[in-house]
Amino acid sequence: MTSGQQGATKPSNWNAPNIITGVRILATPFFVWMLLADGGENGALRWAAAVFFVVAIATDAWDGHIARSRGLITDLGKLLDPIADKFLTGAALVGLSILGELPWWVTVVVLVREIGITVHRLMIVHDVVVAAAWMGKLKTVAQSVAITLALLPLASVLGPAAPLAYWANVVTMTAAVLLTVLSGIDYILAFVRGRRGTR
Repeated sequence: MTSGQQGATKPSNWNAPNIITGVRILATPFFVWMLLADGGENGALRWAAAVFFVVAIATDAWDGHIARSRGLITDLGKLLDPIADKFLTGAALVGLSILGELPWWVTVVVLVREIGITVHRLMIVHDVVVAAAWMGKLKTVAQSVAITLALLPLASVLGPAAPLAYWANVVTMTAAVLLTVLSGIDYILAFVRGRRGTR
């Protein structure tokens, strides 16, 4: 095999980043069980659910770095990674709403935006390339921080300072929702500009 042929060889779908992503998808139902198991009593399982979410978010960034740095980007990975991200985020939001800790309208707004744009990206991937914008990346960070604070039962351990945890949750979740909506609008505008540019 020539060096040119070797360079053209596609990485296997069974690589470390894809396996990590797959494990994250398969483990998400276990996360939901931990979150809901004690009915919001803020016991050990609630803390475990919060830790799981943080670790899962960290591995999302980690496997992306591995894929890019080692040339392991695959079409399967491009498909699974956003699915895993939205699956975990959606599961956390739905779980918090079931527990009555997050208004359902917040969950619906975020899920409609995330699922809608993810499906749209997959549908147009071969026609129009919409680059990831800074607002979308900031939205992801804001969602991760807001959901982590919402999952952590900080009010139960802060005592008199519990209102601080409540308002931190309100502020971060509000910022996350606003960025989710604004980044969605930004994506639509970028898509329209890209589509005009290809004509």
